[in-house]
Amino acid sequence: MEKGKDLIADIKTGKIKGAIFDLDGVLLDSMSIWTDLGARYLAGHGIEAEEGLAEILFSMSMEQGAEYLVENYPLTETAEEAGAGMRDMLRDFYYDEVGAKTGAEQLLAGFEKLGVKITAATSSPRGHVEAALERNGLLKYIPKIFTSAEVGSSKHTPEIYDAAASFMGTERGETLVFEDSLYALKTAADAGFRAVGVFDADGESNQKGVEETGEIYLKELTDLAI
Repeated sequence: MEKGKDLIADIKTGKIKGAIFDLDGVLLDSMSIWTDLGARYLAGHGIEAEEGLAEILFSMSMEQGAEYLVENYPLTETAEEAGAGMRDMLRDFYYDEVGAKTGAEQLLAGFEKLGVKITAATSSPRGHVEAALERNGLLKYIPKIFTSAEVGSSKHTPEIYDAAASFMGTERGETLVFEDSLYALKTAADAGFRAVGVFDADGESNQKGVEETGEIYLKELTDLAI
């Protein structure tokens, strides 16, 4: 792994003091729910989704997506009821269904053994991700989770990463940030964090951008041998 050899060397020699992990698409294999939630909801009502529904709903909020479904499909529910139904499906997915990404526990345990401090930064609801992490045996490795809602800022700005680094007592240049989304990876890299791009089959469409932006690009978490 020629591109990331300097970063790997810095991990092994103790120059890396902290690691901040995104959750969806990095530690949790959960991105599929965000691409097929609308179709799942419709299927539960015996309705087949149109081709490309995921792309239509991608940029919409949950409320906007619910309004779209009610306006364009033969549903008897109101937009508020549809939104509540989708939120319930999302919660059930995290609490009961989502699994860990391959190699997630191995990587977290490896960092813990090296003495690298660990935190998580996510845009998802705290209760959802904590339940999924606990069920998959990962929560014990992560002493603190930062959420965009609680920090009050999206990953378009580095506040959430700075909050996580401050908690760990690490500087930007000695802190890894693992992200599968290009915009978030760019935010971290531009702020001076050590950016690690992670592939997810249901996530970022611009994988070339992820590969070029990160100091290292992981097709699988197991690719980072520490």
